[in-house]
Amino acid sequence: MTTSAQIVPLLKDPERLENRLVEIPPEPGVYFMRDGSDRIIYIGKSRKLRSRVRSYFRESQKLSERIATMVKQVTEIEFIVTDTEAEALALEANLIKQHQPYFNVLLKDDKKYPYVCITWSEEYPRIFITRKRKSGNEKDKFYGPYTDSHLLREILRISKRIFALKQRPQPLFKDRPCLNYDLGRCPGVCQKLISPEEYRKTVQKVAMVFQGRTQELIDILTQQMQKSAEALNFESAARIRDQIAGLKSLNANQKVALPDDTVSRDAIALAGDDKHACIQLFQIRAGQLVGRLGFVAETHAEPGAILQRVLEEHYQTADAVEIPAEILVQHELPDAEILADVLSQRKQRKVTILAPQRQTKAELIEMVERNAQFELQRMQKFGDRNHQAMQDLAAILDLPDLPHRIEGYDISHIQGSNAVASQVVFIDGISANQHYRHYKIKNPTVTAGHSDDFASLAEVIQRRFRKYAEDPELLRQGNPDFPDLIMIDGGKGQLSSVVAVLQEMNLLEDLRVVSLAKQREEIFLPGESAPLQTEAEQPGVQLLRRLRDEAHRFAVSFHRQQRSDKLRRSRLDEIPGLGHHRQKLLLGHFRSVDYIRQATPAQLAEVSGIGPRLAQEIYDYFHPI
Repeated sequence: MTTSAQIVPLLKDPERLENRLVEIPPEPGVYFMRDGSDRIIYIGKSRKLRSRVRSYFRESQKLSERIATMVKQVTEIEFIVTDTEAEALALEANLIKQHQPYFNVLLKDDKKYPYVCITWSEEYPRIFITRKRKSGNEKDKFYGPYTDSHLLREILRISKRIFALKQRPQPLFKDRPCLNYDLGRCPGVCQKLISPEEYRKTVQKVAMVFQGRTQELIDILTQQMQKSAEALNFESAARIRDQIAGLKSLNANQKVALPDDTVSRDAIALAGDDKHACIQLFQIRAGQLVGRLGFVAETHAEPGAILQRVLEEHYQTADAVEIPAEILVQHELPDAEILADVLSQRKQRKVTILAPQRQTKAELIEMVERNAQFELQRMQKFGDRNHQAMQDLAAILDLPDLPHRIEGYDISHIQGSNAVASQVVFIDGISANQHYRHYKIKNPTVTAGHSDDFASLAEVIQRRFRKYAEDPELLRQGNPDFPDLIMIDGGKGQLSSVVAVLQEMNLLEDLRVVSLAKQREEIFLPGESAPLQTEAEQPGVQLLRRLRDEAHRFAVSFHRQQRSDKLRRSRLDEIPGLGHHRQKLLLGHFRSVDYIRQATPAQLAEVSGIGPRLAQEIYDYFHPI
């Protein structure tokens, strides 16, 4: 793999281009396209690297406008050879996630679509719904994203009713299970009345529901019910019978008319505009629609390329049993053969990718496309409202452009104690949780009984923009995390304190800052004694209100967390030799100070990092002679 120091595009240097193409081997792998700034602008894969890369530069090759624009910018080509096509596919997906190349199809992390997570990394796995597909352990499994959150919650609720699962995040009692155990809704996980192995078998049954294997699970349970009945274990047979009835209710009225309902299928289609593409993936098992997943692509490239990217992303983490025998696609995929071969190898049976043109399968694709169109219309409607709000806000504040990034700040405390601040971010009018940030107020004058919101806001703004004051070059580089607008929760006093610190940092001319007062939803500008003439219900003011309310919610939740942590640790702080880290270990093991107080020295010593000597000191503290 080599890198050229020249910045002339390869199209303008035919000799260097040909030399570079000859160096690329005809083997499977991944290739990188770099521009004159040495940025990776495109990443691709191929079973024959040389042929694929050369095809971009043939005059006879018909390229889309987007790819043709990309090729004109390429100044260097790099590659990584892999042993198999499967390795190339997996490597490409990981590299795209890492580098986010501009000309690749990028899937948007759309927070409106929830996932189901099963924490297989834990001794007793948890099952919960989340909108963030992040995990600290690769053993944890995510299913989704699901387009219907209400149906998803209903499925999870019914699953918890059918199977005895852990019902509470924390034990209600230390030495006995709660009422859920007596009702048969929980197997007594808190008291370990069920072994981890047996509990994981129960969770695996629930996982089969989200894998689209409900009918397979029903067949397994039917056999178990028959065996229980033959063994005259009628109580067990009746319990399994009720589980089967509950599972059948999940798929009621979900039949899809297909000529062969014994084949598992996925059907995928999209609808797009000039900004986004909404993709729908229908999962059909034994003629039943068992799942409807949704994705959003930020780059509206060729439809086939978008569908290919979604399928690669979706099946990358899927278990072999979740891969269908047939995948129906709306458009031909550019690398359908590679994907089909890789999926066939993983499933250990042939997987077919088909773009149907007629009869029932084509009608199914049309149904999926109609659903994708409805999702696109919903996104456009929401996007239009946001765009209108940003236009109105730009007009109110006389901004030169629409505010792409807006940051909101708020302070939370109780009479100065546990003072914290929040920074929330809206991108194009939509909350961007990944950019949220908390601050603990460090000002020594802000203590219990003595609050100072003005000084606290000034401190937070100074910490947030310190790097720009120390290195003005960052401003000239067009840093993407530099906001177009700052909103302070408060009135003229709060705004004045922020303006003063920005003047000291020589950043007031670069940052547009306003405040929003709660009482009358009034907007104040720096140096102005009177608020702007606005209506509380106009779109631009509503956008600021949403930002203000989100900043307040985020600050209050962090303040409550800090206050709770302090209350939990207050007594532990008095024990010599018990630092913050060991306090966390104790609380993580016993869950509360009350349980620590009741523990024996031997039980305390079982905690990692707590030896017999310290365990005795902890016990003696709570049990003075």
